[in-house]
Amino acid sequence: MPNIKPISDLRNYTEVLRDVDEGSPVFLTKNGRGKYAIVDMRDYERTLAARRLMSELAKGRRSGEKEGYLTVEEVEESLGIHHE
Repeated sequence: MPNIKPISDLRNYTEVLRDVDEGSPVFLTKNGRGKYAIVDMRDYERTLAARRLMSELAKGRRSGEKEGYLTVEEVEESLGIHHE
């Protein structure tokens, strides 16, 4: 169940931060609507890494669509992998 608090709870920020844990962000609302999320640093770093990975995969896909894809054999040859 998500941990949702009004932004006014930040007056006692140590209590709010105590509720933040890996995999358990705290969501802050302003005027009854979601506004901010406080996440554990490890979760934040994982999110950034996932975004970077997705960006690189999208670049590869665009490149393949524009310049053509390699076959498995072509990839193996470029990596020096030889099957007997």
